[in-house]
Amino acid sequence: MPSFRHLLFRRSFSTTARQREIRNVAELPGRIHPRYQELSDHDLLGLQWPQPPRNILLTKKDCAPTVTESFIEYAKHIHSTYPSISIVLEPHTAAELHERFPFPVYTRQQELAEPHILHDKVDLINTLGGDGTILRASSLFASSPTVPPILSFSMGTLGFLGEWKFGEHKRAFRETYMSGAQGSHGQSLATKETPDNLARAVTTLSTSTPSPTSSPTPASSYPPSSTTTTTTTKPPKSPPLGWSSIRGKFLGSSRTSRVLVRSRLKVGVYAPDGTRVSSDTHATQPTSSPHHAHDIFAMNEVILHRGRDPHLAIIEIYVGGRFLTEAVADGMIISTPTGSTAYSLSSGGSIVHPLVSSLLLTPICPRSLSFRPLVLPANTPITLRLSEKNRGREVEVSVDGIRRNKALRVGMELRVEGEDVRDAAGNWMGGVPSIVRGTSGSESEGGGEDSWVGGLNGLLKFNYPFGEEA
Repeated sequence: MPSFRHLLFRRSFSTTARQREIRNVAELPGRIHPRYQELSDHDLLGLQWPQPPRNILLTKKDCAPTVTESFIEYAKHIHSTYPSISIVLEPHTAAELHERFPFPVYTRQQELAEPHILHDKVDLINTLGGDGTILRASSLFASSPTVPPILSFSMGTLGFLGEWKFGEHKRAFRETYMSGAQGSHGQSLATKETPDNLARAVTTLSTSTPSPTSSPTPASSYPPSSTTTTTTTKPPKSPPLGWSSIRGKFLGSSRTSRVLVRSRLKVGVYAPDGTRVSSDTHATQPTSSPHHAHDIFAMNEVILHRGRDPHLAIIEIYVGGRFLTEAVADGMIISTPTGSTAYSLSSGGSIVHPLVSSLLLTPICPRSLSFRPLVLPANTPITLRLSEKNRGREVEVSVDGIRRNKALRVGMELRVEGEDVRDAAGNWMGGVPSIVRGTSGSESEGGGEDSWVGGLNGLLKFNYPFGEEA
């Protein structure tokens, strides 16, 4: 039994439980759509935020411990430096890492649920990994006509698409967040912050920011975890009073992050009678969703392949509505300029700069030696029809590396054309906006800088001479 003196001098300590919450992404305010401004001194575009981004989707390469640790460091940096930002994770990442964050994270309700809720919530995408991680992030918006800007850090095997190094993550995110920054909804940061100005800023934000959803969500709909606490009682943090709340990071309204808009393919699947059929690409997704009645988009390529069938596929090819040829091959690839350095390149296709508006038609191991790859205008519709002559009765279809749930059967068609990256008014709205190195308006960086050329030389070893070390 402890003595009275021992009890008298015993110190008491209070503890505060860490926040280990996974919240429903539906609670977040609506998506902010940036503008893309043409630059007079460069072929790339300038990123212009109408107000600070609020909801950031973070994705990472799986099964890579080093990447995971950097991912946690990056998320904590964003939360501590930009406290008004909400972090959105994929369901499996949220289940794996939420206990390591002292702040709540957001995700969609189920791992197998379609990611359409992200289309209305995510302002900016950040990826840590390789080219496959970028494709994964883009595929989450495969049924959306617009994709948020993507800031990518190269931490994968090749990293041809992502040119930022993780050591630059603070600078890269700051430039992206503050790109074209102005005060609260159009006011320059040079405007003096008087009480009247702040009051007007609060009024503007309160009238323009959508209210978050407050309906409760059952805990069973989230990834299972013994320490997970799901709640919808606390609304997300209020947005800041413009960029002026992030002091010491103003770049100037004339300086914007450079954006390379990577065009996508628009893909549709049709039955022999011409009716549209399900365009789903995820074998785990339900097929009853009405979203499957629409086209899907591909950043890299769409592939028609014989799969496990030992026989060559016989595919009728139509270009611009006219019959081109009957291909006898392992399959066919239709790729974007971005995808020209992927499977198409391995199949003998041309390398095309991502700013060239085009489509690539590349055969996979054709029987005829005279069947050469083609480069076509981006607005050219291409139709691939599985011929009645096929000994195998179906072929596999994959979009950006994701195999379609249902095969393409004899008589069915795959219709592909380039995506419209501008609307009727000429505004940039389609494609995959990729944030590249450098800030427009900087005198220290040449306007003709092209990281794509550096990637060909440094990563793909383009025309590297024999007998020298790579």
